[in-house]
Amino acid sequence: MQRDHEYKRLGTLSVLAGIDLVTGHVHHSVCERHRSAEFVDFLKGLNAYYPVGTEIEIILDNHSAHRSKETQGYLESVPGRFKLVFTPTHGSWLNLIESFFSKMSRAVLRHIRVCSKEELRDRIVQYLTELNEDPKPFHWRYGLHAASE
Repeated sequence: MQRDHEYKRLGTLSVLAGIDLVTGHVHHSVCERHRSAEFVDFLKGLNAYYPVGTEIEIILDNHSAHRSKETQGYLESVPGRFKLVFTPTHGSWLNLIESFFSKMSRAVLRHIRVCSKEELRDRIVQYLTELNEDPKPFHWRYGLHAASE
């Protein structure tokens, strides 16, 4: 897509998100960066949200922040609380959140113009907040189509 001469790139934001498969609630954090510190803060939010004693299972890609010493240190401080499952290299498409990000990009971010990163953050947070007002659990469907003989 071509941009007109007035287009000015204002930077990017990082969206950390996870979908509760039981309730459909989308946990999210919109940050300037995606480092270990932001990921640990995201985990702390999950830890505070769910009742003590509940194991929180998270499917992740192989981003360095997900495997860092800082992340491991936090996980060791809450033993048994989190179970991390990593997708294979180049297999992040197996993670439901990637489909969610694609849908969000098409529904909210495609072809928009914003005046600042704050406006971009506000639009993303508004979308996620509205989704969480009436969350819908994702229902997996799988079916084989019978081949005609």
